[in-house]
Amino acid sequence: MCQSVCGWTDWLSYGQTVYMVGLLLGSLVGGAISDRYGKRPVLLACACIQAFCGLVPAVFPQPLLFLAIRCLTAVCCCCINICAFSLAVEWTLPAARLWPPAFLPFCFSLGTMGGAPLAWLSPSWTHLHLLLALPQIVCLPLYLYAPIPESPRWLLLQRRKDVLDGYRNNSPADQKCLDLVKLSGGKNPCMNTGSLLILSSCSAATALTYYGICLNIGSFGVGVYAAQFFSGLSEAPCLLVPLIQIGRRLISMLALFLSGTACLASLLLSRYDGTTALVMSLALLGKLCILAATFISVLYCIELFPTGVRQRCISLVNLSYRLGCLVTTFVPPSPSGAISLAAMIVYSSGPIVGCGLCLLLPETSGAPLPDSLEDCNRQPKNHSQPRTELVLPEKVDIQTPNTPFL
Repeated sequence: MCQSVCGWTDWLSYGQTVYMVGLLLGSLVGGAISDRYGKRPVLLACACIQAFCGLVPAVFPQPLLFLAIRCLTAVCCCCINICAFSLAVEWTLPAARLWPPAFLPFCFSLGTMGGAPLAWLSPSWTHLHLLLALPQIVCLPLYLYAPIPESPRWLLLQRRKDVLDGYRNNSPADQKCLDLVKLSGGKNPCMNTGSLLILSSCSAATALTYYGICLNIGSFGVGVYAAQFFSGLSEAPCLLVPLIQIGRRLISMLALFLSGTACLASLLLSRYDGTTALVMSLALLGKLCILAATFISVLYCIELFPTGVRQRCISLVNLSYRLGCLVTTFVPPSPSGAISLAAMIVYSSGPIVGCGLCLLLPETSGAPLPDSLEDCNRQPKNHSQPRTELVLPEKVDIQTPNTPFL
């Protein structure tokens, strides 16, 4: 594999930063594009682009082209995540709403685990790209012809009631979900900027910790292929998070506190010659807790903010997360190659601070998705918090460039 890339190793050092920049760009445009054209077409278009992006570096192994494709892949990945999470939650009844955000990261962890043996078996770098791209291309017909529904609330905003009526005949479960959609288009959708700032801060902190572990996994004394496999395996138990019936806020606080504590202990032990198994176990525990906190924060965004501004709020929180990702690529290692003490403090303290901030969030577990200001005010414990309102114009016009959420 080294023979394929040794000629431009210096360029590969920029690959991770370029990928983070692409995720940042996807956060900036993903919510606005899905608000304009709908979540389903954006999801399908990005899935097609991402599938073919994997083939380009294998066929045309040029450094600049690789970096451009790497950035485009990240943009598509971010848009896919934003649309997939929203669609899955909107088509789930309130009692089971935590399962889709848990199942999607579980599938991501399976892909992470599968990447390790593929990389180990690949004789060259181009073969690895082909092995990763071909399954996506083979599955494209499934993506395009699968009955993926559009967001019911977006359809109602667009006055597409004929499509909604067709969805009602699909199944009793779909009809129950549609019965909860009572969008009042004449209301002014608003957002609680305090909650948005809290979620944005927590997202940036979790990104610092999550990618601080991922990018420094080689510092824990484990081979890169084994580290990749166990890194994905550690995220698989996130599927069990919905079984913990303690509410969104308490789960977030518990996940953030455990992640910060476990990561700090792991990083300190790795610096002072702790046993490899213990160091790796603590790091992976922290990574699992961070993943749980991350997908719960996305669910919080979907449940806290009304339909008219929901996707843009998700994009803003996701933007904060991507900024945290980008910061990790600029944290310099110590001369010995180990993680510096300053980096340890940064990676571990953020989630613990975020744990305290979560006390200011309302509890949204089991509540219907809000479609207006009145729905937001009916959220449990929301009345006890001072609300700072940002009100959109009477007519929801997502193309207006002066909208403060774009």
